[in-house]
Amino acid sequence: MNSKLLQSLSALAAAAILLLSACTLSEKTNDTDRDALTVSAWNGYDAFWALASGTYPDIKVTLASYAGANRTGYSWVQMRADDIPDIFITSQILDEELARERLVDLSGYEFINDFSTAILDQVAIDGGVYLLPVSNSLYGIYYNKTLMEENNWEVPADFADLEALCAQIEKAGMTPGLIGTQLTGNAFSAVFNLAKTDWFTTPEGINWERDFLSGAASAAGQWEETMDYVQKYIDIGMFHTDPKDRNNPELILDEMGNRRAMFCTMVLAVNITELPNGDKLGLMPYIGRDGSKNIYMYNPSSYIGISSRLMEPGNEEKLEKAVQLLSLLYSSEGQAAFISDQTPCVLSVLDSASVPEDALLYDAQQALRQGRAFPMTYAHWEDVLSDIGQAYKEWFRGENGMDGPACIARMDELQRGALGNRESLYFCESTDDFTLEQTAVLVGKALGSAAGTDAVLVPVGSFYKEGTELKSSITGRLYAGKINSEVAMTLTPSYDGEYAIAEMTGSQVKELVQMGFGREGDGEPLPYLLVTRENQELEEDQTYRVAFLMGGYTEQTAQTYGLWTKPGSLRAFLRDWLEEQKTVSPDGNPWR
Repeated sequence: MNSKLLQSLSALAAAAILLLSACTLSEKTNDTDRDALTVSAWNGYDAFWALASGTYPDIKVTLASYAGANRTGYSWVQMRADDIPDIFITSQILDEELARERLVDLSGYEFINDFSTAILDQVAIDGGVYLLPVSNSLYGIYYNKTLMEENNWEVPADFADLEALCAQIEKAGMTPGLIGTQLTGNAFSAVFNLAKTDWFTTPEGINWERDFLSGAASAAGQWEETMDYVQKYIDIGMFHTDPKDRNNPELILDEMGNRRAMFCTMVLAVNITELPNGDKLGLMPYIGRDGSKNIYMYNPSSYIGISSRLMEPGNEEKLEKAVQLLSLLYSSEGQAAFISDQTPCVLSVLDSASVPEDALLYDAQQALRQGRAFPMTYAHWEDVLSDIGQAYKEWFRGENGMDGPACIARMDELQRGALGNRESLYFCESTDDFTLEQTAVLVGKALGSAAGTDAVLVPVGSFYKEGTELKSSITGRLYAGKINSEVAMTLTPSYDGEYAIAEMTGSQVKELVQMGFGREGDGEPLPYLLVTRENQELEEDQTYRVAFLMGGYTEQTAQTYGLWTKPGSLRAFLRDWLEEQKTVSPDGNPWR
């Protein structure tokens, strides 16, 4: 997955089968249990697990921890390695064929009956359903609802209405519309979403997307009318960019909150319905030319499925328990666990769910039921999405001579380049599957080599644990196979950008290893894994230079041993080291 894309789109938590939780959903232990279901530990599920623990106290669950830098990517790395938990959770369906191979077809279970046909059609793979959305975030164009009502303006029904309204807004001294451009994924989505008001969601568009991504079709000859329509949005003032490239929340709060702009187009699930000045937020669809296909976008908070491993003889009881948990999740009570006052853009996936008419998402929910809401374009575009979005951003800004035809040419150029260079993206290969500890050693060697130290202390996230420590530790394994930037990023912690060095005696290092890494009162510490140059045994009284991962130490440790921080990206260190090694194995690649 392109690292620039990962900066453009938010990723959700993913899974890794480690040594983890407990005898019930609400308890934690370091003892594994053969009867326990392994389940991906995922952001936003806490309320549901609490509900499940009370509803099914006899179901034992082991929560599988991952808090690395590429959460979605790691879930699919595990899928490719056939090492997924019993209940698999991810944020994107990146490989439909692999999902069909590794997961249970859920289409025959009763809990699927309360899904709308529109949602099921979006996730169906050759007639089967292997990953179901857990809840949906809905996206459209935000607007100042209070200001619209004060001026007796109505939400436009078609482009002619929108054009007339933008002229009135400009006459009132306001900017008609802003588009978030700090992340180029916003610009990419804006153009693609307008294409979905026309041809992109038709069989013609679906076939073109498949062919384009495989190299059998081009944007030229297909996108011209869409680009003409985007130009109309630009001309009427809907796509003004922010010269400061502020983040999306700040843009809404400042420009809309201070009544300087009416509309904001961006990929953002807001956690507010009211601006600081008391004005109410509204959400309207992307407006098509004649209004016959005004659409919203949706993006599941996550997808969930059951490992096909549970279909094997001897796993009947586990499969029954997994189905019980999914049945609870897709009940009204289960869906309510994912929705609160802080999630006004999140919608239950159940067709029976109701939304008040004055709710921010009311019209979007109606659109979803009527088939006028479509999934965000993301999967399979990872290699080019960010760069295509950059071309669109330059177009909106009038920079570098970019316009609609130039953007079409750029789309073709980028996709040809991505397809032609796909094999060259791999810079190393792992000969075997690594354990978590062996992966931590690998990362430690990369940091120690770059930092020029004698030793590295690496926290290992070997059990499920909330808090910052897990995000400072190694929680993902390296599997056998080719390694590109996506795979390498799955191995590094969430935190990146600096590291620390200390001068410590051998006895001090060993004492710290024995103590582990964890803040006082924060529960059981994570273990430190000691990695030394040439696997040397540290002498008790000799002084050594020791490196620590960013955030991989406590304030007390920093003060006690006089740690000093240095700028430097662990992700870059690891990539460079892996590229230098060419191949890696659990017992090879000595650090000299």
